[in-house]
Amino acid sequence: MAIKDWPEDDRPREKLLTRGPRALSESELLALFIGSGSGGMDAVQSARRLLDEHGPLRRLLDLDAATLMKLPTMGPARACKLVAALELASRHVLSDLERGDSFCDPDSAARFFKLRLRPRPQEVFAALFLDTRNRTLAYEELFTGTVDEAAVYPREVVRRALLHNAAAVIVSHNHPSGRAEPSAADRQITHQLHQALALVGMRLVDHIVVGDGPAVSMAQRGWLRAGPGP
Repeated sequence: MAIKDWPEDDRPREKLLTRGPRALSESELLALFIGSGSGGMDAVQSARRLLDEHGPLRRLLDLDAATLMKLPTMGPARACKLVAALELASRHVLSDLERGDSFCDPDSAARFFKLRLRPRPQEVFAALFLDTRNRTLAYEELFTGTVDEAAVYPREVVRRALLHNAAAVIVSHNHPSGRAEPSAADRQITHQLHQALALVGMRLVDHIVVGDGPAVSMAQRGWLRAGPGP
């Protein structure tokens, strides 16, 4: 049975309009992008097949357009449409976080860095440079490494902070392996950054490690001034 022949309350588009997007399953949401199915399947069945064979959803949506377009039922137009929608959603959230609000809340900073860094296949070390009220002056990705490490140079972080006339800095990096637990090297560089920034009168507000699950805030764990750890 084609979707147009379903009961009206069960059709993804009508369900979204009457009950909101949260009422839809992942396959129904994906079906709205696909528009129509293939191989005798309707759009919802095709979307469910994509999730079964190339999911879960996060893994599927992390694929680039060139890879998506090769999947069943996708093609160039649908792949580009989906990637563009994801980018719009990301920019929408980031625009709220970058609108001059303070980043003194670790959860806000964690959301910001997770949007920026979690999908990256390599380890990236980034910094938010803040004014005296912890409002954003600039965001920069300073160092990029291999799959599992990035060389971080505290003097470069200090140099960029001075360039932006920052009063404070929040740094973050991702773990492409997916596990956000900080390593001994992560704690060591945090200690070095704290000392280097303090020498020029700046605060290291936090160091946030991003993975697949919840991000880890070293400030919340009390590790900013405790030394490099074991």
